[in-house]
Amino acid sequence: MGEETDQASHWNKSAGQAWVETQGLVDELFKPIEDLLVESVPAGGRVLDVGCGTGATTVAAARRSDSVGIDISEPMIEAARARAERAGVTARFVRADAEDHAFEPGSFDAVMSRFGVMFFGDPVKAFANLRRATRDGGALRLVVWRGAEENPFMTTAERAAAPLLPNLPERRPDAPGQFAFADDGKVRAVLEDGGWGDIGVRPLDVDCVMPEKELVTYLTRFGPVGLALPDADERTRGKVVEAVRPAFDSYVHGDEVRFTAALWTITARAA
Repeated sequence: MGEETDQASHWNKSAGQAWVETQGLVDELFKPIEDLLVESVPAGGRVLDVGCGTGATTVAAARRSDSVGIDISEPMIEAARARAERAGVTARFVRADAEDHAFEPGSFDAVMSRFGVMFFGDPVKAFANLRRATRDGGALRLVVWRGAEENPFMTTAERAAAPLLPNLPERRPDAPGQFAFADDGKVRAVLEDGGWGDIGVRPLDVDCVMPEKELVTYLTRFGPVGLALPDADERTRGKVVEAVRPAFDSYVHGDEVRFTAALWTITARAA
């Protein structure tokens, strides 16, 4: 089974459904990042939001520009369309893989993404396709995760759950996934080979906050633990929560959970 098929299966089943069902939590958690990203994209013109998920960034961009969101996940695209309708904006959404979707050449003035570009099976091919879809001189604005070692909050659940869930999905740094763009040298090479110039890769640390009452939902729905728990029996699930929840104690401050997201902000121009 190829990476493309794997990703389509992943995001059209439990992973995509988790984001749909917890979109309120995710939206609030990553709102500071959404604001930074959308404000960095030149206003006006036509904007493509890659890996748009449930549409928060696409809808935000639609208040400034003509925005189109693309994502491989049907459940998330359906949620994004409903979000745009509720918000009363004219954002449009395409259920497709941006790696090989047949965009109209030069049809976008800017491309943006919040955490949506780390999952391509062939990232050079994907960014070359996005370059063809962008007018000459058009802007690229991305936010991606730096490495796992700089984002310990993101791996706390799987480290604590490992003794109870021996078949946890493995994170491979050379494979599509959350930390696939951790190496800034790799990012630059991928973009250059994809036809982008004036590349900037800069570190960004963002303070993120969620209600403490949402922590168990978070740790049981996302990441490798979130993927493994649906196949576990009720007793195992209970033991996992008992083991994992205390591992987050250092992040809990009263009724809030606080952590720092270690990110890259990436800028480029269509060469």
